[in-house]
Amino acid sequence: MADTKREIERKYESDDAALPDLTRVPGVASVRGRGVTHLDATYHDTADQRLAASSVTLRRRTGGADAGWHLKFPVAPGVRDEIRAPLSDTLPDELAALVRSRVRDRELGPVVRLRSDRDVRHLLDDQDRLLAEVSVDTVHAERLTGGGGEARWTEIEVELADDGDPAFLDKVEKRLRKAGVRPSSSSSKLARALAETEPAPAAGSSAHRPPPAHPATAPEAAPGTSTAPPGRHPVTAGDHVLAYVRAQRDALVELDPAVRQDVPDAVHRMRVATRRLRSTFRSFRAVLDRADTDPVAADLKWLAAELGKDRDQEVLAERLTQALGRLPADQVTGPVAERLAAWSEARHKGAHHELVAILDSRRHLALLDTLDALLEGPPLRKKAAARPDKVLAKAVAKDFRKLAGLVEHALELPPGTERDTALHEARKKTKRTRYAAETAVPALGGPAEEAVRDMKALQGLLGDHQDSVMARRTLRELAAVAHAAGESDFTYGVLHAGEAHRARVAEEALPEAWSSISRAFPF
Repeated sequence: MADTKREIERKYESDDAALPDLTRVPGVASVRGRGVTHLDATYHDTADQRLAASSVTLRRRTGGADAGWHLKFPVAPGVRDEIRAPLSDTLPDELAALVRSRVRDRELGPVVRLRSDRDVRHLLDDQDRLLAEVSVDTVHAERLTGGGGEARWTEIEVELADDGDPAFLDKVEKRLRKAGVRPSSSSSKLARALAETEPAPAAGSSAHRPPPAHPATAPEAAPGTSTAPPGRHPVTAGDHVLAYVRAQRDALVELDPAVRQDVPDAVHRMRVATRRLRSTFRSFRAVLDRADTDPVAADLKWLAAELGKDRDQEVLAERLTQALGRLPADQVTGPVAERLAAWSEARHKGAHHELVAILDSRRHLALLDTLDALLEGPPLRKKAAARPDKVLAKAVAKDFRKLAGLVEHALELPPGTERDTALHEARKKTKRTRYAAETAVPALGGPAEEAVRDMKALQGLLGDHQDSVMARRTLRELAAVAHAAGESDFTYGVLHAGEAHRARVAEEALPEAWSSISRAFPF
């Protein structure tokens, strides 16, 4: 069974391996030596260093208190999540699954061996509590592929104690810098080992280079912050569209481990990335040839639907649980909370199991490969080379016109199933317009940001209405099950009435909200 530990540390190097007096660090009452530990770690990667390119490390280590397999994912500079599994001769399946989105069908094998003598000291406060662990590591690196080079160095590592204040590391660093110690130029031992043991290129050939790295973090790609093609600032319309596509591709890859580990909100963020990609291909057909993107969009639609099985249930469970909690005690009859919890847990377990199988499927891995290939050789059309302002603004305006038609059609319909369906279609078009505007933010600035805000507000209103539609459907199903079991269905009816009221409120607010948005929309 693997477990996860948040690791917050900083690395330093010095011409002198000696440490300064660390009792002079504010808050440190004593420094306790813990002796020297001998560590032997073998790092694994693909032949083209796919994990290293993503700043991910996978190692098998003996020695020390945490011998075993360690998989580290970057979270932020100096912060990594380390997932540990017991020592074994072969890579545990649970860790292999967590790197599958990066590795795909490539074989993992030993690439570097690091043997370290670690001299450890604990920094303690006046109550003998651990503040941080400081180690001086004497490292011998040996490359296990490509001709095998070697390197040796000494480095200092400061790791914050569990639940410690990261600001304490600033105090330690201030003391180290005064003593002539400087931050390491490498982000990790592995990065330094790969750089210093890389074989010299043969005469007439180019040195090996790993594939372009994905960004170090894996959040939902923020609107307007997508990265440009490697090494180039976005200039053309095609640059901006591809930058947005690249950011969403990276999100799919990097969120994969979090989805597998059932991290809260991970499924939602991955689903958003699939929708952003699909919407981008549809909105910017003047930039990217649909003959190439339509098949990809079909696979993205399939993936979003699979992700939705878990996400939709998660949203409904949270909504209904909160609504139940707001009811007066005299309106709750029967084991409603227990039945709702059982429904949620059963649905979630089944959906999550199916979703992990989807992530392991050939179709999903092929989709990731296809996205990589599309970014490496994009099917650009003539307008991709044009200035971004006109091309991107035109695409946003086109999406908005289609949205306007859907909203106005829905407003003309009487309340009921047909209007519910029409409002749901308008909601989907709102998302597409929002994502197109997000793509345009780096090029168009303020007007695109305003469009994103407008669409986000409209999406929230339409989303609450659609969630109410789905909640009422679920409540009717749960009420039928409760009734068949001889339980009271009164509370389900109360909740149903509450959801119907929320839908009416959203519908009544829509005309004024839409009038305000449509009058001021900047495109």
